[in-house]
Amino acid sequence: MVDNTLPSKWSRVVLAWIKPVVDGGRWPVKRSVGETVTVTAAWIADGHNKIAGELFFRDEDDEEDRVRRMELLHNDEYQASFDVDRLGRYTYRVRAWIDRFATWQDQYKRRVEGGDTEYEIKSELLDGAALLREAAEAAEEPDAGELLRYAEAFEDGDVEAALNQTVLKLAQSNDPRKGAVVSETYELQADPELARFAAWYEFFPRSAPTKNENGHATLNDAAKLLPRIKEMGFDVVYLPPVHPIGRTHRKGKDNAPTAAPDEPGSPWAIGAGEGGHKTVHPDLGGLEAFDRFVSEADELGLAVALDIAFQTSPDHPYVKKHPDWFKQRPDGSIRYAENPPKKYQDVYPINFESADWKNLWAELKSVFEFWIERGVKVFRVDNPHTKPFAFWEWCLGELRREHPETVYLAEAFSRPKIMYQLAKLGYNNSYTYFTWRNTKEELVSYCLELYDTEVGDFFRPNFWPNTPDILHDYLVHGGRPAHVIRFVLAATLSSAYGLYGPPYEHVDNRRHPDREEYANNEKYEVRSWNWHDPSSLQPLIKRVNAIRRENSALHHMRNVTFHETDSAHLLAYSKRHEDNLILVIVNLDPYHEHQGWVHLPLDELDIPEERPYEMHDMLGGERYYWSGADNFVKLSPHVTPVHIFRVYNHPRRESDFDYFV
Repeated sequence: MVDNTLPSKWSRVVLAWIKPVVDGGRWPVKRSVGETVTVTAAWIADGHNKIAGELFFRDEDDEEDRVRRMELLHNDEYQASFDVDRLGRYTYRVRAWIDRFATWQDQYKRRVEGGDTEYEIKSELLDGAALLREAAEAAEEPDAGELLRYAEAFEDGDVEAALNQTVLKLAQSNDPRKGAVVSETYELQADPELARFAAWYEFFPRSAPTKNENGHATLNDAAKLLPRIKEMGFDVVYLPPVHPIGRTHRKGKDNAPTAAPDEPGSPWAIGAGEGGHKTVHPDLGGLEAFDRFVSEADELGLAVALDIAFQTSPDHPYVKKHPDWFKQRPDGSIRYAENPPKKYQDVYPINFESADWKNLWAELKSVFEFWIERGVKVFRVDNPHTKPFAFWEWCLGELRREHPETVYLAEAFSRPKIMYQLAKLGYNNSYTYFTWRNTKEELVSYCLELYDTEVGDFFRPNFWPNTPDILHDYLVHGGRPAHVIRFVLAATLSSAYGLYGPPYEHVDNRRHPDREEYANNEKYEVRSWNWHDPSSLQPLIKRVNAIRRENSALHHMRNVTFHETDSAHLLAYSKRHEDNLILVIVNLDPYHEHQGWVHLPLDELDIPEERPYEMHDMLGGERYYWSGADNFVKLSPHVTPVHIFRVYNHPRRESDFDYFV
């Protein structure tokens, strides 16, 4: 039998969609402190009714919602914004209703302009007066009195009073909001600014200059490099694991299956008789040296990022105390890590589905907490995609509630949907496929995916041109020009980027014959670097990091706009924030000079067509004056393969353009 019961509540307004929302509200939207959140809602209603809408939002400490009126943009889309000014969770929702007075006033104006009779106009004015009296019933003074005075004017036949904007705003402010529709409540996670804008520098502290006879530096030695790293303009200094390294099946040079007695092993084979994940390698100076390192970094304004790798060596204390936390073979031995045909005999993977999984999970969470208590607020997590999503949802959820100031970078070179899921679960930075996107088409399409789709609402990319595990063909064969090109791309396409520093700044492009990684890999041996090499890329890195800091357009990610060029080798893109406009042009070919025309949409960039505009190349210091939408560029990889322009869309001095007159 058909149920013809009328609904108890209904509305003429329908919410078609709302943005930003991640998976229908299953996961929070991500922004960072200092950003503005723009909420857009598509409201529709039958007929010619006008709609009014409001945005409600609050942070965790607000006792009640803050309200913003939503403005109509176009095509039934309404928008309002709020600023993210503190860490933690925000909630927001929208509400809409038929704006009866605005609808009435619009129809009334049409009648007046259409020549309706005096009788018809007076009748309409009475309808308008009734709406004002209804609004006055719930209004407070002085609005209630004003509404009644306008109602009397309408009833007296004051045609002009009914058309002014003052009465419209008064009526809208006190609208009883009949039939209002309210959306679901959605969450937003406000991250630290460091999650959005940061330059990371990775190095192995054991390779710092030292006077130790065995050549193995301590964290005290490594701390002496911190002023240099800060001077180069970095914000985060990232250390690979600093824990004791296992001796059983220790790997030798370049991942040889057996280590010589004096070889230090891989830091990712964590744990030995001296301790595990909550211990610092004795050769690095122990916990006291680590604490001093963090303290000195903090005094310089550098954040220390620590590597968290949830795996162990066969010698880790967990193996003896909790053998059930690992996967065992039928013969009772523990299964080592494998990714066939690769074998990692020096590493045991953890069994997250152990019968004792609750205690295991609690212990792993306590690893983060141990280092947070010692002043570490940034973590690079090794291979999180090989651990259960449920663990990360619980662990990161708890950690970020208790410590919203922390930042977590996912080292997950995996399939896109897996990387995106990790971001939804709580990672606020992620490595990306940037390393393998080298052509113009690849870079444009990849950035559009990251920034111009819903992906940008939860996934925050951190661009790395290299890592200890990755040395791409482009850098191997392109040499110094390739290193310059990829560095500038990483530092300007994303507001968060990182370098595995020493080999990059020294243009060490020697690759292992069998793998896409460095030869004489520092993962397995102590390397010696000339930290003050005058021929290195240090001056360029320092200058680009200064440009990043001085220009707010480079502090943001989702403001990249690509521009047309008539060369497949020239990539042009701009970034804009308020009145700060940056244009980057890159020759992607590390071998040959290329030239061509760059087309800029002047209207979109607020550049006047009728006069020249100044282009200040912040790398070389040169100033050019461009005119019109199309301008010519020529870039040689052996001189300077990139321009980073600050665009001034008006003359800063009248004399600048005398020669154009």
